[in-house]
Amino acid sequence: MASSTEEVIEVAGREVTITNPDKVYFPKSGRTKMDVVRYYLAVADGALRGAGGRPMALKRYVNGIEGEAFFQKRAPSKRPEWIETAELRYPSGRTAEEIVLRDAAQLAWVVNLGCLELHTHSVLAEDLDHPDELRIDLDPVPGVPWGQVVDVALIAREVLEEYGLAGWPKTSGSRGFHIYARIEPRWTFAEVRRAAEGFAREVARRAPDLATGAWWKEERQGVFLDYNQNAKDHTTASGYSVRPSDEAKVSAPLAWDEVPDCDPDRYTMETVPERPDPWAGIEDARGSLEPLLELAATFKKKAPAKKGTGRRQPSMPLIEITRTATREEALEDLERWKERHPGVWPLLEPADVLVDSMRGINSVWYRIRINLIHVPEAERPPQEPLEHEFDPFAKWKEMQARGEIPERWRRPGKPEEEPEQA
Repeated sequence: MASSTEEVIEVAGREVTITNPDKVYFPKSGRTKMDVVRYYLAVADGALRGAGGRPMALKRYVNGIEGEAFFQKRAPSKRPEWIETAELRYPSGRTAEEIVLRDAAQLAWVVNLGCLELHTHSVLAEDLDHPDELRIDLDPVPGVPWGQVVDVALIAREVLEEYGLAGWPKTSGSRGFHIYARIEPRWTFAEVRRAAEGFAREVARRAPDLATGAWWKEERQGVFLDYNQNAKDHTTASGYSVRPSDEAKVSAPLAWDEVPDCDPDRYTMETVPERPDPWAGIEDARGSLEPLLELAATFKKKAPAKKGTGRRQPSMPLIEITRTATREEALEDLERWKERHPGVWPLLEPADVLVDSMRGINSVWYRIRINLIHVPEAERPPQEPLEHEFDPFAKWKEMQARGEIPERWRRPGKPEEEPEQA
């Protein structure tokens, strides 16, 4: 019999145990883990339309949105027999069994692990080498208004249609915007990424004042079309994913006639279940990638850096402020830097402050850099010792020195420690 800290629900003909159902995940509103479970069950058909059948990485918020989230690629060893997995192989030669969702019971089970977002790969479990989805991520630099993001999305739709693909739009649940296009699973990851890069450069060519395909962050202005989301092993938050915001905003699928007037703040755990699913026809809209690959071939590739030149030299005058384990620490360090340079801060534009979220062993860490391009050269502060110099690989190095193998790097067959319970 379930204890008082558990609740057993019946979903899709199976019993799913929800541990700590009253655990608060959103402190400012009091939304609980069970609230998140109920939300996903209410939108299960739509959520599975986007995430179903795809291997997924688990991004777990076991202590709610104010706790530190961590990524877990491998499926927990203790799992019901009805949880499906697929074995992904990485360039290192290592493999990982990742969760594959097929029904609402499995969906509720991963939510019970503390997964707010559904971070899926762009491939189906039946064919792990050929993506069936082209993913367009519109990422505005700081200071870009929402209306500009929408304008770029509409241009992106036109380009997709001209090249024979149907785009399916959704809010990201944050500042950005996503457009997915289903494709025939005939092309490699490298080819899909190349097509996405060509697409990004075409949109930026048509709207140079609004969009950019510049790879280096300090060179971007406007809305960046992040084509690297199509690289192998990358995952993105699929449609209906709950994002870690106080309002419990959702990455909401939209119809194109909603896009011009859409407001991402309107789509939350409470409002999205009331909406019809505008992506109901996505499975019938697969197209060919050939026209975009032909487009990509028309763009001249940049010459590679000469051998022996060492690390890339930034084209902008950058200084680094800090490297920290948490965003809060990084922003506190930035405030101290501002206090030391009161005459420099007013000269900076929003896009000049580069807050980078970096992937570590199984969590993210943060780096802050400043682009001094708008500061007169004589007034530019020099590179100073970093406020903090967090090393995300320190634990791994220590374990390696002791002859131990960090959990993430264990090969299949090695015993794994069970992750923290949500």
